[in-house]
Amino acid sequence: MKIIINGAPREVPDSSTVAAVVALVTESAAGVAVALNDEVVRRGDWASTPVQNADRIEVLTAVQGG
Repeated sequence: MKIIINGAPREVPDSSTVAAVVALVTESAAGVAVALNDEVVRRGDWASTPVQNADRIEVLTAVQGG
């Protein structure tokens, strides 16, 4: 199925979850926040939240700096 990850179209398997999408984007889930169709998904729900065709997912990583 086709979804949008951080503004770019991507193909993912039909049974993908938010957790699987995060794994495509980053090796470490530490400091990561996810929004699915503009709604924040709690980390505890990533593995049980399915991704549907044409969904928009934003994977945001916290960066330290100053």
